[in-house]
Amino acid sequence: MWTCIKDFFNYETTKSVVVKSWTIGIINRVVQLLIITYFIGWVFVNEKAYQVRDTAIESSVMTKVKGFGVYNDKVMDVADYVTPTQGASVFCIITKMITTENQVQGLCPESEKKYVCKQDSQCSKHTNKPGSYGILTGKCVPFNATINMCEMKGWCPAEIDTIKTTPMMEVENFTIFIKNSIRFPTFNYTKGNFLTTITNDYIKICNFDMINNTYCPIFKVGDVVRYAQQNFTKLADKGGVIGIKIGWICDLDKSDDQCNPSYSFTRLDAMSQKNAVSPGYNFRFAKYYKMENGTDYRTLVKAYAIRFDVLVNGNAGKFNMIPTLINLVAAFTSVGVGTVLCDIILLNFLKGAEQYKAKKFEEVSDSPQESRSNGLYRSQLSLRQSETIMRSSDSGAFSIEQYC
Repeated sequence: MWTCIKDFFNYETTKSVVVKSWTIGIINRVVQLLIITYFIGWVFVNEKAYQVRDTAIESSVMTKVKGFGVYNDKVMDVADYVTPTQGASVFCIITKMITTENQVQGLCPESEKKYVCKQDSQCSKHTNKPGSYGILTGKCVPFNATINMCEMKGWCPAEIDTIKTTPMMEVENFTIFIKNSIRFPTFNYTKGNFLTTITNDYIKICNFDMINNTYCPIFKVGDVVRYAQQNFTKLADKGGVIGIKIGWICDLDKSDDQCNPSYSFTRLDAMSQKNAVSPGYNFRFAKYYKMENGTDYRTLVKAYAIRFDVLVNGNAGKFNMIPTLINLVAAFTSVGVGTVLCDIILLNFLKGAEQYKAKKFEEVSDSPQESRSNGLYRSQLSLRQSETIMRSSDSGAFSIEQYC
């Protein structure tokens, strides 16, 4: 117990030992050089660790589609093929439609092949269960002159969505206007994806491209699909989801014109391309009307569309003394890793490790008498005269010298 108490109150201080070895010297300087290069090249230059960063970007997106197409001998405008109509960051351009007109509430046969029947017993197992387009009644009724189907209660006649139709190919030449405004609240910095000097005449003639017109807010649908590496014909036939990503990576220590948006385009529903069950993107909506006698009827539309998701992300950085000091201290502290590595090599792997241990670790008592009796205390002169060890090895000649 007394020994433990004495050890607890021991004091350790740094002792300088100069090791004259090419091997250790080179290892030490190389490690220090790598650490300094890492902090200068990666931490400060590439990662800009001297800056405080704001990743809480605030963003608003407004969109507008323009173009005319022809579908089923009808001229289609924006009100016909764009949904929703609010001009939000997520919108759809309808490329193909399957229309079921004049539906009213009532009883009628189902339209899917799995409900083909010959007698009521084949339909009774589905009684009061939801079918494809309504609630099944359990009866088997004629569908046409040759086929019977299970009867359902709902909007009649039931939809037939297996009809083959041709997409509206004019969509490829439609244009999308995207207005994006961003703000970094930490620095109260705001900017938009087109310059304040842009004129109406320029917007009317420009089209966005990745090199020359990055500040043009007009995107051609066909160009967006190609940037996403997709085939427009296949996409228009089955539908899909395209992401338009706007990235704002800004260094606010530089001039304002250096903070520019970067665009990337990708297919967001790529997994649906590999799935044969529900490929592409489609949805249903209805237009409701009322007859003179007060009966409601509707036109049901199954729409295949290209959905566009405008996604905004980014961060901004600006010089700040606190992160600069923190990373400088970390850099200076990390340089000491070279010393730790060299000590491990000297103490365990090189010839002469025992001599190095004898020089590095020494016990000194606060009692001169005890130090003399234990041989632990020697004068500065005796240390200088007797504790120089010269040794040669395969790794190069080295000497250990002790200075007290």
